[in-house]
Amino acid sequence: MISFKQRDIISILHFNKEEILYILDVTKRMEQTDYSQILKGKVLSVLFFEPSTRTRLSFEAAMKRLGGMVIGFAESGATSIAKGESFSDSLKTIEGYCDVVVLRHYLEGAAQLAADIVNVPVINAGDGSNQHPTQTFLDLYTILKTKGILEGLKIGFLGDLKYGRTVHSLAYALAYFGAEMYFISPPNLRMPNDCMEELKKRRVTCHEAESLQGIGKQLDVIYCTRIQEERFADPIEFEKVRGIYRLSKPMIEGLGVKDDLKIMHPLPRVDEMDESLDGTNYAVYFDQVRNGVPVRKAILAAVLGATE
Repeated sequence: MISFKQRDIISILHFNKEEILYILDVTKRMEQTDYSQILKGKVLSVLFFEPSTRTRLSFEAAMKRLGGMVIGFAESGATSIAKGESFSDSLKTIEGYCDVVVLRHYLEGAAQLAADIVNVPVINAGDGSNQHPTQTFLDLYTILKTKGILEGLKIGFLGDLKYGRTVHSLAYALAYFGAEMYFISPPNLRMPNDCMEELKKRRVTCHEAESLQGIGKQLDVIYCTRIQEERFADPIEFEKVRGIYRLSKPMIEGLGVKDDLKIMHPLPRVDEMDESLDGTNYAVYFDQVRNGVPVRKAILAAVLGATE
């Protein structure tokens, strides 16, 4: 029997295919059935050291819709950390107030460090440019709902693949489902070597390119990401790639893409995706956002033992 009770959600690499499918199945149940009281009396602590709209609010909405309560902060400057309190002491304090922690942090490895410090489940809501596992679950759920399958798809990842933690996590997960992957980026924003090595070990067929030309018509899904200015140490390097890709309806149709192509984006978007796509059948990124609530309901319920 699969159990997520008291389990940390740190990296998608910690889960096998059956466990991933289990969360997707629980998510489907969350959409079909009223579970509004299953986490009554439970408290979620959301600790966000980096800006967030969708992840933080969808976790809060998910917890409240399951009958639970939410505490935490979206700006660490308003906490005792601003007075010099250590990360460890803050977590040990907060642990006494809650049943589960959702953490977003600008440093890679922060979520694992937090999990090592506290005895309640820790859910990684993004640690630097490393991973974002709950986004991966909602991305997979979106693909499953819009394409009807997960197995054997051709997926194109476009944009900032070096710093794009959502790309890293999703690529690892799709490896379980026999995906063929196309990584389209400028040379200085390619997928990290360690990611490519991991995919190679999993025998994933991977292609790298700098343009969608000649590739777009083969794809079942395009996963677009923004160029993340905040991750660049050198502003000059960012300016070199600003606006390098811009998806639009005419551009996509000019590639001769499949009629059932789906375009995804973890959002926020800046200038890489034109609003002309919003009303097309290709665009599923706002559905993707909405899927965040049932997916995070499933994850919260699972780690708190309410799905057993």
